[in-house]
Amino acid sequence: MKHTLATMILALCLLPATTFARDDIGNYTIADAMNTDHAKNKLGNSVRFYFGDQPYGEPQQTMGEFSTSKKTNAFNKTDLEACQWVFLSAMIALKDRAIKEGGNAVVEIKSNYKHNFTSSNDTFQCGAGALMAGVALTGKVVKL
Repeated sequence: MKHTLATMILALCLLPATTFARDDIGNYTIADAMNTDHAKNKLGNSVRFYFGDQPYGEPQQTMGEFSTSKKTNAFNKTDLEACQWVFLSAMIALKDRAIKEGGNAVVEIKSNYKHNFTSSNDTFQCGAGALMAGVALTGKVVKL
């Protein structure tokens, strides 16, 4: 009887932990995330960004393809808020890499969430859970 009671208590304690294991992958609008005041201030104008197959001029030089994977605390935030915040963090990393490599643009940016590449001109993918949200992006650094 004691073993049955102990097993039931253990099962009840573990049950709520599974509710926090949420990992919903959603698509969010790039324009909405890029047009926030915070994004405009952090990204500035020194590096241009082209998503998916958006047209861009012939590169004078290609520095390589680079990836970034960022996570943020999603606790007490909506999925939209957390995903826009972590998207900005990933974009700042791409911007910093472009500057470091001597480029002035990042082209063919695509989502790379859990090694699943998704290319879109309009949306990015974000995985959001109860405690964390994450965005992974890949793009080519070039000099236009």
